[in-house]
Amino acid sequence: MKKYIYLLLASVILASCGTTATTTRGDSYPKMYAEKPLTILVMPPINKTVNVEAKEYFYTSMAMPLAEKGYYVISPFLAMDFLKSESAYDSEMYIDGSLTAFKNVFGADVALFTIINQWSKSTIGSVITVDIEYILKSTTSNEVLFTRKGVLSVDTSVNSGGNAGLLGALVDLAASAINTALTDKVIAARRCNTFVLKDLPEGFYSPQFGADMQVGAGGPVFSGTVQQ
Repeated sequence: MKKYIYLLLASVILASCGTTATTTRGDSYPKMYAEKPLTILVMPPINKTVNVEAKEYFYTSMAMPLAEKGYYVISPFLAMDFLKSESAYDSEMYIDGSLTAFKNVFGADVALFTIINQWSKSTIGSVITVDIEYILKSTTSNEVLFTRKGVLSVDTSVNSGGNAGLLGALVDLAASAINTALTDKVIAARRCNTFVLKDLPEGFYSPQFGADMQVGAGGPVFSGTVQQ
């Protein structure tokens, strides 16, 4: 009887191990593979924080990781000038509406919206915490093709290396405070974009286009720490 119970338990364990599956890009973002967008328009971020500058730093640092993924990205600077001239710089007006106009004007297949919900920094710990959401919407079907949201901590600390004891700690603290003041918007925005968009399926201009459906995906909700 005991032998039978042991065998039953063993079979249950093996069965549970066998059914454990890793989420893939194909499972997480099937609509990306269905529509196969080529051109991306980066919309000005929706900034819900008191850090006004965070909006532009996030906006201008998004093109590179998207281009590295194999997408054609409409110049953020040209797009920004046009959107401002048309009084369309506030993405809040468009995120829930039709995006057909952006396809007609820019030739964009998709529009990328970002929502900055939190931006807080600790001078003592030299850590910047960012709560952000990314939404990639089709300008044809208006469907959400890719979305991720979560909280990231960006470590901007500086280690003096050669200093020791209390003096060394004070030097590191001062250096980190200066470093955080100078780089909180630029570095944190760049690191967040790179971290989140690495989950995006490969674009048409990538050698891996259409061949990455089985690549593991982080999923729509994330959290983590990124180093400078």
